[in-house]
Amino acid sequence: MKTKIMGLLAACLLIGGGAWGQVVPSQEAACAAQQAGKPDQIEVSFPESVHAAPITGRVFVVLARRPDPDPREQIGSWTQRTPYFGEDVSQLKPGEAAVVNAATLGFPFKSLCGVAAGDYYVEALMNIYTEFHRADGHIIWAHMDQWEGQQFNESPGNLYSDVQKVHIDPQAGFDVKLTLTHVIPPVKEPADTPQVKYIKIQSELLTRFWGCPFYIGATVLLPRGYESHPNVRYPVIYIQDHFNLHPPFYFSTTPDSRDAGFSAYLAAVGVTHWLNGYEFQKAWNSADFPRMIAVTFQHPTPYFDDSYAVNSANNGPYGDALLKELVPYLEQHFRMSRKPYARVLTGGSTGGWESLALQLFHPDFFGGTWTFYPDPIDFRRYQLVNIYKDDNAFLVPGFEPPVPERPLERTTEGQVTFTNREMSLMEEVLGTHGRSGQQLEAWEAVYGPIGDDGYPKPLWNKLTGEIDHSVADYMREHGYDLRYYLQENWPSIGPKLMGKIHIFVGDMDNYYLNLAVYQMENFLKNTKDPYYAGSFTYGRPMKGHGWTPMDNAQLVRAMARYIVKHAPTGENTEEWHYK
Repeated sequence: MKTKIMGLLAACLLIGGGAWGQVVPSQEAACAAQQAGKPDQIEVSFPESVHAAPITGRVFVVLARRPDPDPREQIGSWTQRTPYFGEDVSQLKPGEAAVVNAATLGFPFKSLCGVAAGDYYVEALMNIYTEFHRADGHIIWAHMDQWEGQQFNESPGNLYSDVQKVHIDPQAGFDVKLTLTHVIPPVKEPADTPQVKYIKIQSELLTRFWGCPFYIGATVLLPRGYESHPNVRYPVIYIQDHFNLHPPFYFSTTPDSRDAGFSAYLAAVGVTHWLNGYEFQKAWNSADFPRMIAVTFQHPTPYFDDSYAVNSANNGPYGDALLKELVPYLEQHFRMSRKPYARVLTGGSTGGWESLALQLFHPDFFGGTWTFYPDPIDFRRYQLVNIYKDDNAFLVPGFEPPVPERPLERTTEGQVTFTNREMSLMEEVLGTHGRSGQQLEAWEAVYGPIGDDGYPKPLWNKLTGEIDHSVADYMREHGYDLRYYLQENWPSIGPKLMGKIHIFVGDMDNYYLNLAVYQMENFLKNTKDPYYAGSFTYGRPMKGHGWTPMDNAQLVRAMARYIVKHAPTGENTEEWHYK
């Protein structure tokens, strides 16, 4: 690990320093026990020996049917339906109890009243918040990432209890007491290897915005022969992804038993081109492979595991931090080409949106993007919602009651597996004021304005689905709707983007992201003066989120051919093909 400290500012104040039974037929009857004086509650406290100072944060209680993995590890994703309930706490002192009861919001059951009677493995978890005094004058509380990527149930310093097996019966009443006696340990950051280097630097720009030290980082994969060819400067692939500390392209010098499971998942969503990290390593280090440097960024925020690599009102100047601080640092410490044609981008999903946004916003800095299944790039198709015209994110417009629910996720055969309403409820339970660390609120933090309370202003009400069109308009007018941004700026940036945009998506993307890609293609294929001269590639039939028409080694070779083709006259591109 290489660390560069760019100055010291005052430290932030870190306070504290399935199968289911039948649902209870009547929630009113279940809650009657509490109204009749029988307790229906779970109390959560922590001792001074574990955390001496008061805590501001959010406490969770998890009710799991199975003990393995730990209940706290069974929550935090919409793919998991283990019930949990959350309450904000403010300056909770050691020995004091936070109370979770029938009034506490939960997921997937809104209330403890909806939980079926039975035996549960119960665990409590405390997500600790930090007080930020931002440069824009707002004072907010949010979770400071500890280099775990905003995974609250894995974040170092957070507290959790022992697991208790408890009989829960909302009709009969229950009174459970849990004590937070454990602290999640620090992340074990990986060590450098001959080819993989880990960088972490303090950002002056983000530190100034947030009022306390903030860090960004990168993982760098070097080509074979890097040390033995000291005069070569290499083209660079900038890979955009969610926060992780894996080497680029999951490069690995040893086989990983987890690859089999991941391959099975990819096959389920229609991905037939997959090269695991060990196989990629063999290709990367083979005699005939192009010699390049690959880089992944690490840039978690207090709202998500990733900043989307742009400046924003809520997250701060992450775009500037990455391009004006991190990239210059990398180019100073590694022999990277500093010529735009030799800087290329790729990424999928969140990284897909980022790779396209970086290319569009910095057309003179990057030489081309290979963008895969991107998050919405046209907000008329914000998944299935048209945020400019629809009034409600949960309900399909144009229907008389009963109105169909709006899906958020589907299988590649079209079976709906999750809805906007369910996702919104989950996010509200995970964190109020946009602090869930999940996808919908991540977009609001990146694209949207600051609310009067200093937190991201919601695009829609998480409990009713009502859309705030002033937020939608802000997102469009500030350039985050990438199709609209291109439309408005094509005369000036189009000439700089010719041939640089290559987008790939499956026709049955699990999150409906193909719909916005179709809208982007409709615009770009009709461009003139100049014509965009890029490409769109669709996976058919039934290709889901994660589909690509090539494996990672083939992708690198394609980008290398593109770079050589667009190299200026006289450039010695043969030095990137040494044996």
